[in-house]
Amino acid sequence: MPARYTLEGKKGDVMKKVTMQDIADMLNISRVTVWKVLNNRPGVSKKLREQVLLAAKETGYVKTGEKTKESAEQNGEDINKTVSVVISRTEPSVFWINIVHALAKELGKHGVNLMYNYLPPNYYEGYTLPDILYNGTVEGIVIINVYDIKLLSMLNRLNMPKVFLDVATDFPIDTVTGDLIILEGKRSVKKITNEIIKKGRTEIGFIGDIHYALTNKERFEGFLAAMKENGLKVQDKYCMTGKIGIHTYYEEISAFLNKLDKLPQAFVCVSDFVANFLMQYLLEHGYKVPEDVAISGYDGSTEYSMVSGKLTTVNVDTFHLGKRLAKQLLYRIENPKSPIEITYINSEIVWGKSTDF
Repeated sequence: MPARYTLEGKKGDVMKKVTMQDIADMLNISRVTVWKVLNNRPGVSKKLREQVLLAAKETGYVKTGEKTKESAEQNGEDINKTVSVVISRTEPSVFWINIVHALAKELGKHGVNLMYNYLPPNYYEGYTLPDILYNGTVEGIVIINVYDIKLLSMLNRLNMPKVFLDVATDFPIDTVTGDLIILEGKRSVKKITNEIIKKGRTEIGFIGDIHYALTNKERFEGFLAAMKENGLKVQDKYCMTGKIGIHTYYEEISAFLNKLDKLPQAFVCVSDFVANFLMQYLLEHGYKVPEDVAISGYDGSTEYSMVSGKLTTVNVDTFHLGKRLAKQLLYRIENPKSPIEITYINSEIVWGKSTDF
């Protein structure tokens, strides 16, 4: 007679909803193994598969008469999967919205539903991740625009397929438990800086919080590499690389520039977002771009009116990026034990009037 599995509690206790982890604990196996069985994935013996399915039914995880994904797929029925995009900073941005839309569109082609889970921009005492990331509702997650190390660490510990788009600068990459996709910036920013120098400008500054994201740091490294290659000394007074408040960019950039006796001949900015604030300051203070000060950015965004169509930048194909994130997550779900991948995506430089001096 097959064993029966139950979840017991003290009299009067309210029984909690059964999770995949509960089933895994009962059978002394990993949650991944339970997930594989309930989602009809290979790599589990027939005997263990039967034990997991029995435990799922006996504990009420799968209701009597309810089809598991395994039985449904065996009968040729289509059961949609659900994954989540985990994102911080919920204020609208065309750049991020386009990525998520492309991600959802590509997943939809494969019968996969996309769910949103919003995290705060920074960890606070007592914060816990949404329950839906623990209870087996989602089969994988894509993490974008999350740059708080504690939040990243919490997500990194989740036992499910994961794909990160960029991470915080100080997050230890060697500990990452999911695939990591990074927008290449060192080579492209070095090329932009070299071009500015080639045209005769040698006093060049850099603006961007290099502690915020790994991609920001690498763009700064590209700037430094170009200066070194041309035998030029980097003047710290022209470089604003410290932490910048999420909602105080213009105020902090303005304060930084106001302290300078004179501005350099050019600024390399970590993003179009930063370049837009810089352009606003320059125009408000009577400077001409690029005659007085040349500037460059990164992202190829069209949402910032001050610089759109005028800026030398690196054009990120957000549609391709969203599609790539979706494909990487699908691969990770199908191949959970394959080696972790770190992928750099190159983007084309767009030369604008902002460096055409």
